[in-house]
Amino acid sequence: MQFIPHIPDEIKRRIKGASNGFDFVLIEVGGTIGDYENIPFLFALKSLEREVGKQNLSYILVTYLPIPSHIEEMKTKPTQQAIRLLSEHGIFPDFIICRAKKPLDVVRKKKIETYANIVSEHVISEPDIETVYQIPLDLEKEKLGEKLLREFGSKSRRQPNWHPWQKLVENILNPKKTVKVAIVGKYIDIGDYNLADSYISINQALMHAGASLNIGVEINWLDSKMFDNSKKALSELKNYDGIIVPGGFGASGVEGKINAINYARINNIPYLGLCYGLQLAVVEFARNVCGLRDAHTTEINPKTPAAVIDVQPAQREILEKHMYGGTMRLGAYAAILKEKSQILKLYQDTGRLKEDEKRINELMKDKSQAFRLGILEKNKKTVLERHRHRYEVNPKFVDLLEKEGMVFSGYYMRADHTPLMEYIELPGQSFRGTQGHPEFKSRLGNPSPLFYGFVKDALKYQESS
Repeated sequence: MQFIPHIPDEIKRRIKGASNGFDFVLIEVGGTIGDYENIPFLFALKSLEREVGKQNLSYILVTYLPIPSHIEEMKTKPTQQAIRLLSEHGIFPDFIICRAKKPLDVVRKKKIETYANIVSEHVISEPDIETVYQIPLDLEKEKLGEKLLREFGSKSRRQPNWHPWQKLVENILNPKKTVKVAIVGKYIDIGDYNLADSYISINQALMHAGASLNIGVEINWLDSKMFDNSKKALSELKNYDGIIVPGGFGASGVEGKINAINYARINNIPYLGLCYGLQLAVVEFARNVCGLRDAHTTEINPKTPAAVIDVQPAQREILEKHMYGGTMRLGAYAAILKEKSQILKLYQDTGRLKEDEKRINELMKDKSQAFRLGILEKNKKTVLERHRHRYEVNPKFVDLLEKEGMVFSGYYMRADHTPLMEYIELPGQSFRGTQGHPEFKSRLGNPSPLFYGFVKDALKYQESS
């Protein structure tokens, strides 16, 4: 294999494949211009331009204009360097979107226009804003869509209706009410800095749900290790309207997460467990309700006599050969939902049930995708969520957990007829968990059902407290 032409040819093949059936395809080449990682992608795009014609391809440079605090002057030099480095690859931007703390002034705009040799109306200011979802509205004011159509020699087929989107953005900026949510995790900080982006999909899913409900969501990230052995720290959770334990791996802070889950269950605070958050909720319930004091996940304690969370026998055989990649459930899997369950009602109320069932019917026609669906049952309500995990609720303990009151409101049926538990809930409580990652499919205007229900219940809890 040679760097040229094989790698650029593969990049082009994938771009063309992604564009099938669409009028336009938006390709992002990430990173910083000048990085070695960019070279094959820039080479591929220039080659693609030659194949499809420049009239069918437009380059947009997204650049950052820093304002050093010690001089408080917006600097265009990094943008000039980016333009120069792009030109070395034969690429000249047709549009430049200028990111900065403040709007671009006339002087800097003229500088960029001159250096890039493009018309001034193609130099677009995009300053920092309160929410990323305002960006489409800002770009619409700049008439970027119309300018792009002119660049391609195309005409608009219809006038877009931005009113629903504007309403959602307004709800984010000025919500009617606000709830406080604690995310109890382990990837909270590094050195002197907080890592809010560690759980960015969850943050955004909460925002999507809040926007649809006109409820603001104030998120606090709490290090689970602080709850390991401190009742005083745990009592601080009473100040929140909802608690989330997100996905994760490893032993660090696990007991703190379990203690936080126990506090939420005992005090009837709305709880949402995601992936690891479901597994540890099962561990907590097994210990404190079912009387299995040694209950644990074999990920943390391989010798536990009550392995309520464990790898399946087929997985164990692969793990013993150190073939870890073949032991995870990755991507979209179907879950059959229990009638009259809270989870089913949330999927019905948000319209996602019909949406997912339509997608499942499409996947059934593709044998390469259908295997993920497992064994589906006729006339049963089925949904689709993405996964990334290795350990499962141990089928040996399902009957005991159900006997003591835990409801498994959804399951995935493997080809060998082994049901793997996908959802849990507790009757009469806003206490739910999912083995999947519903935050990955959440969108503004189409929130995840579980996050929608969680935020809605958080407000009810706040109003009743």
